[in-house]
Amino acid sequence: MGTASERGGDEAIPDYERVDVSVLVIGAGAAGARTAIELADRGVDDVLVLGKRGHGDAHTTWARGGINGALGTNDPEDDWAIHAADTLNEGHFLNDPEKVETVTKQMPDRLRELDEWGMAFSRTDDGGIDQRYFGAQSFRRTAFAGDHTGESLLDTLVGEARERDVPYRENVMITKLLSDGDRVHGAVGFDMDTGEFVLINAGNVVLAAGGYAAIYNRHTSRDDENNGDGPALAYDAGATLMDVEFVQFHPTGMAVDEDDPEWGPWSGRLVTEAVRGEGGRLYNAEGERFMERYSPDQMELDARDVVARAIASEVAEGRGTETGGVYLDVSHRDAEFIAERLPRMYERFAELGVDMAEEPVEVAPTAHYGMGGVRVDAHGETAVDGLFAIGETMAGVHGANRLGGNSLAETVAYGVVTGERIADRADGPGTVPEGVIEGVFEPHVADLAATAGQDGRHDAEALLAELRDLMWEHAGILREEPSLRAGLDRLDAIREKAADLRVGAVTDPSFEFAIDLGFSLTVAEAVLRGALERTESRGAHYRTDRPETAEEWRRNVLFEPTDIGGMVPSTAPVGTPSDAVRAALDEGYELDYHQLE
Repeated sequence: MGTASERGGDEAIPDYERVDVSVLVIGAGAAGARTAIELADRGVDDVLVLGKRGHGDAHTTWARGGINGALGTNDPEDDWAIHAADTLNEGHFLNDPEKVETVTKQMPDRLRELDEWGMAFSRTDDGGIDQRYFGAQSFRRTAFAGDHTGESLLDTLVGEARERDVPYRENVMITKLLSDGDRVHGAVGFDMDTGEFVLINAGNVVLAAGGYAAIYNRHTSRDDENNGDGPALAYDAGATLMDVEFVQFHPTGMAVDEDDPEWGPWSGRLVTEAVRGEGGRLYNAEGERFMERYSPDQMELDARDVVARAIASEVAEGRGTETGGVYLDVSHRDAEFIAERLPRMYERFAELGVDMAEEPVEVAPTAHYGMGGVRVDAHGETAVDGLFAIGETMAGVHGANRLGGNSLAETVAYGVVTGERIADRADGPGTVPEGVIEGVFEPHVADLAATAGQDGRHDAEALLAELRDLMWEHAGILREEPSLRAGLDRLDAIREKAADLRVGAVTDPSFEFAIDLGFSLTVAEAVLRGALERTESRGAHYRTDRPETAEEWRRNVLFEPTDIGGMVPSTAPVGTPSDAVRAALDEGYELDYHQLE
């Protein structure tokens, strides 16, 4: 335990708990859990996994549709190179080809491993791991557990971590990494139950803290997660952000009357792509199956950015529903089929009084996933020595648009890769340098203590809502320069208000919201500035004033911390795929939706 009296000095330093570990994993979803399992299997037992929610309660559980891997259960001609080619095509060739191949090569073995660990995969008639169609994939390669794949995946990984006695601590929120800009030495945060501050001394830190979709007002996350924690922590520590302007708007979130007390809380929540993968059809308010106009070959299973823009166009042109959406109809399937293949969706809508086997549901695009994040090397390590970022916190795998089913794949694949790299070098907690204690930890924890109980004019939760409205309006599905610049001006105004917050005790929700607001402001600025910098349309980034894709913009947009302050963009070229993947690209494999008819 460190205390103010021990440290001395003019500024009071509150009491805090000190923890020493070799590896700190921040985030307890699939990426963090799989990393911890790999470390344990390689003999690294001095590990701590932290989550800011209860054990097993992570955003992974909300990923419902499936997890990709070229097993070839139903389509034996599929292989890892075609999976990689589909991923690059969907990413509009902004992906890092090396990272794409790392994931696609691993995934058949990772799926078999999960099967051996008891994951409740849906099965074919002969007992194999079943695989379904997902948008923009050439073959049926998305393995699934009904429509609760993420939940089943995390349950499996948490069970395996517990069998290995991986240390876990819940309800702890990390607020800053202990970094000198060159190397990470641990982290600082607070216990959300007790209000006690915590210093964690760690030789290696893994950020598996999710993405940033919740900086938008309609999103598929819970409001208290995916606020940009991981990317903002890394950037503050000296790491580089990449491609943050690419935000995936899932075509089918729940479109509801937000003032309805029964339906309102479900606004924007995911209606899994599996509904369309099982034959669901989209209709506008006039009863037209409108995807015939936008994508006559791939229809509802075209890329997510294509379908999302199509829905947005139908609504903008006056053919949407009263709630600003369209209809998704799977009622041509019988109830038994829907209940078996889409059990969570069927149950959710039944509880709300809608029978998916009898009537359509209303859907609209919703912010779902950040393709960008922290720039890392082939093993998930950032420019800051000892600091790793994986899962939705990292950038590189998905490019300009993510292939559905690849998010869960990335978590388990990079959990293995990063765990292996750290195991080769883990040699104890190390020591936090005195300069980092005095120059980083002590001022930060003093600021945290001063924030608690602050009696300012503005409410952090209200400012978060204002920020989310701003991002939807100025950096949503359709973007243009004047609106992006106006968004930056509005962001500056929110930042000014954030300097005068009204905050309760450390254990009060308002304290967490204040921390979330800081993270969200950082990442929102990167999205706006990146979208302004990229003067083309590509994937999920669509500029109405720059509608064409420009070959010279096959580059990644980067933000590196600077001594002068402020976010200054730069760009870097994208790598070249291997010969095997180039051959698969040349073959031109493509899904024909009508195979489902």
